[in-house]
Amino acid sequence: MMNVIEREANLRDFMLQKYFDASNNLPSWVITSCVTALTLAVLLSQYIPIVPKYIADLQIAGYQLNKFGYSLIAIVFFYGVKSTLGFLFYQSIGDGKKWTVFYFTATKFYFILSFLLIILCVTHYYFPIDRNKIFLYYLFFFCFVFIFKVFFYLFHRNNILPEKWYYKFLYICTLQIAPLLLLWKLLFF
Repeated sequence: MMNVIEREANLRDFMLQKYFDASNNLPSWVITSCVTALTLAVLLSQYIPIVPKYIADLQIAGYQLNKFGYSLIAIVFFYGVKSTLGFLFYQSIGDGKKWTVFYFTATKFYFILSFLLIILCVTHYYFPIDRNKIFLYYLFFFCFVFIFKVFFYLFHRNNILPEKWYYKFLYICTLQIAPLLLLWKLLFF
């Protein structure tokens, strides 16, 4: 992505790039989202207790979903719905131009998160760790990332959230907290 889409930019240039100097924001966002969804699915698939029976019974061309496939579809569905609702949110409050700045800024956040997820996946699969003990650390890590993301969005210099405080509150509750709780329920209950 850095060589082709970002025209051979290094990591520092990519992270410090301003919105008005950037190009190819949408492909960068899509690639970063795909990498984040894949690595998150790889990491979480080991902790999903079972694939629900109504999903496991579905067979397409003789194949059925395993835990990884189920978690990947759930996470892709989660991010797709969340992005669509975010777009509709910005359009409905009359701040549609901020949507492009929002996903440009979110790309940087998820780019760094994808590196951390890759490190966690390598550690999880190639080093002898107790999966039951490490799950609690993963839970704390993802809670910290979630809280950091909310503050990152609130206090970013690009002012990516709407100006009025009640829109900020509405965005955080309905497009950050509620979808995450839905994903948790979908994967673990």
